[in-house]
Amino acid sequence: MFVKSFCRRCFALILCSIAAFFGFGQTPSTKSKPVQAKAPAQQFNTLLYEISGNGLLKPSYLFGTMHILCEDDAVLSPNLKDIIKKADKVYFELDMDNLQEMLGAMKYLQMNGGVKISDLLTKEEYTRLEELIKKKVPYFYMSMINRYKPILVSSLIGEQVLDCEKKNGMEMVIMKEARIYEKEIKGLESAQFQAGLFDSIPYEKQAKELMKYVDSMDFYISSTADMVNVYKKQDLNKMDSLMRVSDPGMDEYMDLLLYGRNRRWVDFMPGFMAGRSILFAVGAGHLPGELGVINLLRRKGYTVKPLKNDMSVHSQGG
Repeated sequence: MFVKSFCRRCFALILCSIAAFFGFGQTPSTKSKPVQAKAPAQQFNTLLYEISGNGLLKPSYLFGTMHILCEDDAVLSPNLKDIIKKADKVYFELDMDNLQEMLGAMKYLQMNGGVKISDLLTKEEYTRLEELIKKKVPYFYMSMINRYKPILVSSLIGEQVLDCEKKNGMEMVIMKEARIYEKEIKGLESAQFQAGLFDSIPYEKQAKELMKYVDSMDFYISSTADMVNVYKKQDLNKMDSLMRVSDPGMDEYMDLLLYGRNRRWVDFMPGFMAGRSILFAVGAGHLPGELGVINLLRRKGYTVKPLKNDMSVHSQGG
């Protein structure tokens, strides 16, 4: 049980890293990327969409997750619960129910070639990072994570910026619900594929961005709280604009980590949906915008319809 729990934590760490890369790339700057064309206006905010048409025999569904939330915020709407019950399979970004895959994911936490974070930072920078780890993540030591990819270390710290004792992720909550009905869990990507993305970004660049994060913790705590509030309001357009406010040096990685993956998923999804009803639950940042999954599916001829998704605690009987 401990091994499985630890491996799931590793998976969550990998999942959070892409979001964190844009998150800790955000600095107290007002510079933003070019505004993209807005998606068609809808009458209400939602993270839940129905996919139909274009020859589908059954509707499938798309839901935007957040990988780490305060436990009280990680709730399922009655509508989403019903969809999980009806769906034939659930697809996450990674197959978080595959123990072999999870065990294998652990080896991808480390940098290639024996590189260490201490090799990439000055002594002063390393000391500042070590002090932050002791303060924010006291159950880890730098000696344990010195070989971790810097982008993963940022996620490890990022888990702690939420102001709550207990945390959970939407994937975990969905997976728990899916188990009730013995639904098969699958992944759109492998841990090896995602690790390859991280290795495509120079470790020196990752280390530089990690130190920006370390030195801007107050700002990052505030921006994370803003992102959580936007997520709870299910305002995808606002989420898209928040994600696109970043360090200009990060622009070159948007296609690698976000848009390119969106296109890849949308190429796979028709085959998965053929004759089946699938729930695709991926990071909410992948849904909106001209190059988001919603618009890319519409370009392929699918009807993507917003569905009501009341995530309030009251709706959970709490």
